[in-house]
Amino acid sequence: MLDKIKETTKYINSKTQVKPTVGIILGTGLGGLVQEIEIIDEVPYEEIPNFPVSTVKSHSGKLIFGNLGGKQVVAMQGRFHFYEGYTMKEVTFPVRVMKFLGIEKLFVSNASGGVNPDYEIGEIMIQDDHINLFPAHPLIGKNEDELGPRFPDMSEPYDQRMIKLAIEIAEENNIRVAKGTYAGLTGPTLETPAEYKYVRIIGADAVGMSTVPEVIVARHMEIPCFAISIITDLGVPGKIQETSVEDVIEVANKQEPKMTLIMKELISRA
Repeated sequence: MLDKIKETTKYINSKTQVKPTVGIILGTGLGGLVQEIEIIDEVPYEEIPNFPVSTVKSHSGKLIFGNLGGKQVVAMQGRFHFYEGYTMKEVTFPVRVMKFLGIEKLFVSNASGGVNPDYEIGEIMIQDDHINLFPAHPLIGKNEDELGPRFPDMSEPYDQRMIKLAIEIAEENNIRVAKGTYAGLTGPTLETPAEYKYVRIIGADAVGMSTVPEVIVARHMEIPCFAISIITDLGVPGKIQETSVEDVIEVANKQEPKMTLIMKELISRA
């Protein structure tokens, strides 16, 4: 894997002069942050050696390089999911490459289902913890000491300083935000009422199909992480409705400007 990471990094460095210190992964219906980036270079996934290609219609497929909030950034416009048939190592490979490109912080967004009864559709939730319910783990197998330790600590999966700063930014801009725990499941089905109930009982506030693998790998490499969710549907008894991906994207698009404001300002200040 180390050879592949280095090969991919070398190729990307040949395509851009940008030296990113910030990595960004954008979720379903949440690609609008790219419009805030002063774009310098774009590299389609299919041209990048060893890179997977997103198979989800709502996810574009390219790396964006440029400036945002006074920082040089690399943004994944479109992420990879376990449910697409990729291994966990493939899903998280771009995070490894971002580290080798020079990122010092990782910012992640996602659309998720809310299981906290206090949440409403459109709620913006800042993640302060997660529960890994994926059946596979991205760190299983031989450990590369150059990447990180065999048994990485996960006592602070999400950076507390950045969480505090994001809440301050939200308050300054009169944006309602919640703080909560995200449970990561495989998908691609949305959860049954019993599964929503189970996820709530074990301590989650929201559930989705991404983010957890990327954050585990980032923390393995000691990259501080910040993640933000938009609650696009509810898994709360009495409020569960049939939901399509179009519904998810519609809610995500509506709330995206608020999330984008928080992320842009946080990147600038963090």
